[in-house]
Amino acid sequence: MLVDDHALIREGLRQLLEFDGSIEVVGEAGSGEECLVKIKSTKPQVLLLDINMPGMNGIEVLEEIKRQKLDVKVLILTVHNEVEYLLKAVDIGVDGYLLKESEYSELKRAIDIVMDGESYIQPRLIPALNNRLLSRDVDKDKIALLTQRELEVLVQVANGMINKEIATSLNISERTVKNHISNIFKKIDVSDRTQAAVFAIRNDIIKLF
Repeated sequence: MLVDDHALIREGLRQLLEFDGSIEVVGEAGSGEECLVKIKSTKPQVLLLDINMPGMNGIEVLEEIKRQKLDVKVLILTVHNEVEYLLKAVDIGVDGYLLKESEYSELKRAIDIVMDGESYIQPRLIPALNNRLLSRDVDKDKIALLTQRELEVLVQVANGMINKEIATSLNISERTVKNHISNIFKKIDVSDRTQAAVFAIRNDIIKLF
């Protein structure tokens, strides 16, 4: 099943995939919401899923597929080569991740691999993914050093709040806020509020509160 908000891309993919008769396209969808409706009636074995779509994006569709435990392999086909998209998809449990700039032969190979129950990540994306996973492991060690109160302060720093606002929100003194921030900087190895905010966002800490 093909899920992409551009009809021309879906038509081109359909023609490529069905050319030699080895693959049948059983359905198409132009949005995430349409995908989740049609997937239950068409019952595809593999879903080629775009990320950028109006309304529900591909990452959200993948999350919903996993939440509903739908029996389908999901291969994301996207223009996004940023490692954060790939990392998010891998965390959710995507079966494959491929860029739209790929040759058809690689797309066909990726489909065959995920059909066989294996995962496929475009080879040139793997070094960046591995580096990000390694840095995230280091980040986990740093996060473990933070107290509950320091985590709360870090979230508010990430949300752009100044010391006075944080003090009011947490019912503590500004001096205490400054002490917490100083300790946070040391523990997560950053030198300013912007770096601390990036750390919090990168590690989804802002979603904890």
